[in-house]
Amino acid sequence: MRKSQDSFRHESLQDAETIQNILKAISKGLARGKLSFGDEDGDIVMHPEGLLNLKVTASRDDSRQRVNIRITWQAEEKIKQKKPLSVNKTRCKQKSA
Repeated sequence: MRKSQDSFRHESLQDAETIQNILKAISKGLARGKLSFGDEDGDIVMHPEGLLNLKVTASRDDSRQRVNIRITWQAEEKIKQKKPLSVNKTRCKQKSA
């Protein structure tokens, strides 16, 4: 696992049933709006909301086969309350043709 303040990475060999359980847990976390990842080296909590971007890629090359699933979203920042904008109107003389 590689961990910095805002990232988490875990890699291990698992059987298909264990990977299914991990994918189910991710699915449940998406439904709740909270994803938690952790291992002995650290953890991270994320809050997916709004529209999510899904990218699925699959490839095979000789004996190596790969499936990548990527889910991304833009975290909404809290909107700052701003004072209303006031614009003073001035009258302009129109030129006649």
